[in-house]
Amino acid sequence: MTQIALIGTGFVADYYMTTLANYPELRLAGVWDRDPARLGAFARFHDVRVYGSLGECLADPEVTIVVNLTAPESHYDINCAALAAGKHVYCEKPLAMTFDEAREVIDLAARAGLTVCGAPANGLSDAQALAASLIGAGRIGTPRLAYAEMEDGPVFKDNWRDWRSRSGAAWPGAHEFEIGCTLEHAGYALSWLVSLFGAVDHGQAFSALTFPDKGPAAAGLRLAPDFSVGCLAFRSGVTARLTCGLAAPRDRSLTIVGDEGTVVVRDLWDDRSPVHLSRFDGARPLLQRLIGRFERSRGRVLPLRLTHGRAVAYPSPPRAQSLAAFPSRIDFARGISVMAEAIAAGTQPFFSGERALHLTELALALNAGGGSFTPRSGF
Repeated sequence: MTQIALIGTGFVADYYMTTLANYPELRLAGVWDRDPARLGAFARFHDVRVYGSLGECLADPEVTIVVNLTAPESHYDINCAALAAGKHVYCEKPLAMTFDEAREVIDLAARAGLTVCGAPANGLSDAQALAASLIGAGRIGTPRLAYAEMEDGPVFKDNWRDWRSRSGAAWPGAHEFEIGCTLEHAGYALSWLVSLFGAVDHGQAFSALTFPDKGPAAAGLRLAPDFSVGCLAFRSGVTARLTCGLAAPRDRSLTIVGDEGTVVVRDLWDDRSPVHLSRFDGARPLLQRLIGRFERSRGRVLPLRLTHGRAVAYPSPPRAQSLAAFPSRIDFARGISVMAEAIAAGTQPFFSGERALHLTELALALNAGGGSFTPRSGF
């Protein structure tokens, strides 16, 4: 049994509480938030212990892992404080708002013999394991190219002011517009890309604020880029393009092209997303062939989009698990569980240390959009 503490009880904390039910080996010792009203509402809804202060939380000798769910600007301070208190840390993305601060967090943990893991946990999903197995078995030959999409749709045109979590937390839309969609969402694709293809050698990044008017609730805010595109050259030889945005129609897919075929993951936010496989030497599914013939005969494209290839069956039935409602069908607590198992075994979790630092550096570079970059981190 590993005891954990949550710091931060905002919108995302309810996702963690929902999925903690999947891991009885994790016990929540207590929670803390600097907002007493939010903390009280969260604790009453989930019937959990409340710490009287941050210091009381970090001083709890029963707690092994501190889960940092605070706003990104607070990640560095909370991470350092938890490490100084002798706690392992699982941190929402990014580890810090600058590379130097993120580097300091990882170095502090290394000196103390502690572990720092970074979210998101969707890189540990069943869908990722299935896609990795197809690539590892040579089903598409050697991977050459990947297209990752993290388009969230025109959120600022929606009724986001009314969105609430299970315990009543408001979705922090205005704050997310200030942080930017890249720091908030790029990690969901980067975790897959890095887990499949390794470290990035160099890249090109561009970002822009394309919709400066996001309504009265965002008036007067210093808005971050709401669009970014990065081209990443991996040391393994794979080239990838990652696009993040807050305006284009929702698309969270990943397409991987090898020299013998393709793998398409329909939704990186779905723990068991449909995964499609096609080979260049194989016949397309019947429906796709019929639609192609119809379009050619009529000279126009039909108003529908089919995922390329055939859906691949998962090797085992789905586990009985609790997941948040669509579109966030991610097992958020899986990262904490994997971390706890590794600590108990004396090993390093996959998304920890230098790899966690690398993911943060890549997201920061894409958000900045400063053109060519060469990561200072690696693994």
